[in-house]
Amino acid sequence: MSGVQHLTVAPDEADQRLDRWLRRRFPHLGQGRIEKMLRKGELRVDGGRAKASTRLEAGQVVRVPPLPEPDPQAAAPRRADPRPVSAEDARMIQARVIYRDEHVLAIDKPAGLPVQGGSGQSRHLDALSEALRFGADEPPRLVHRLDKDTSGVLLMARTARAARALAKGFHGRRTRKIYWAAVAGVPSPRAGTISYGLVKAGGRGPGGEGEKMRCIHPDQVAGTPGAKPAVTDFAVIEAAGRRAAWVALAPVTGRTHQLRAHMAQIGHPIVGDGKYGGSGQTNEGDGWGAQLGGAVSRKLHLHARSLTFRHPAQERLITLTAPLPEHMARTWELFGWRPEDAPADPFEELG
Repeated sequence: MSGVQHLTVAPDEADQRLDRWLRRRFPHLGQGRIEKMLRKGELRVDGGRAKASTRLEAGQVVRVPPLPEPDPQAAAPRRADPRPVSAEDARMIQARVIYRDEHVLAIDKPAGLPVQGGSGQSRHLDALSEALRFGADEPPRLVHRLDKDTSGVLLMARTARAARALAKGFHGRRTRKIYWAAVAGVPSPRAGTISYGLVKAGGRGPGGEGEKMRCIHPDQVAGTPGAKPAVTDFAVIEAAGRRAAWVALAPVTGRTHQLRAHMAQIGHPIVGDGKYGGSGQTNEGDGWGAQLGGAVSRKLHLHARSLTFRHPAQERLITLTAPLPEHMARTWELFGWRPEDAPADPFEELG
């Protein structure tokens, strides 16, 4: 039996589920044992209770209680072969590649495709990555995430060394991400910074389904258990009267649902965001509802437009962009917004 261990999450281990991270460290641990340790509060993250689905961040400390030694006589658990990717899915995901070299790969992630599996999710990018080997010894690894319904630039590492370097760039805030969104109404002022902290608000289902983030005033973050600082820069690029606006968003921190929660908090939820903006509320003028009605799609209008990163081997800056998904392109056409007229970085023009 081992003693209590306090293990630090490495940069290239960030964004993994706690249970998966633990099984990689201790392959002899079963899911049942992990769930039991979590229920009893023996397995903790930064001193607090956690769930199997908790996403880890680089630098966090995981407390692992005493564990039994693996039985050398027991048969080693057989590693399941990755599920084969269908020819149709392989063609689809390979067609989304927007950059590739021997170190990194980037795709234009389609809206609706989860990045990693979860409850009831078998078709996700992590599984489809087998089709993105392109002759490499292993599939590319995720170094950051996008929400299931968010489209756009997603970067992956093709080697362990590249994964470590890219993860450091994300967690050291040296990687620049700019999102485009259509929001209800027009923010005033038309540019600024949102600094509300975020804390998880539990969902209604037995497994926490429906969990969302709740905004906390910056002055209350330190005194709110589980709350974390969150900062988003925003800038209006164009507006459609007072009804809607095309907004650029730059997350300074990278919290779950940060952009969606922050825009709803200032009264301008992202169009199509039923979780934070109300699925049944239609914005007919300068209203708050996240649905614009008419020909505007009810899908989420949030797109990772560009990403600027330092190449892990060549040390040069690379900027990648992804075109708007179909449902957002139709909304842009409806309002007469032209992507080619937007500055590459609206925040540079604002200083």
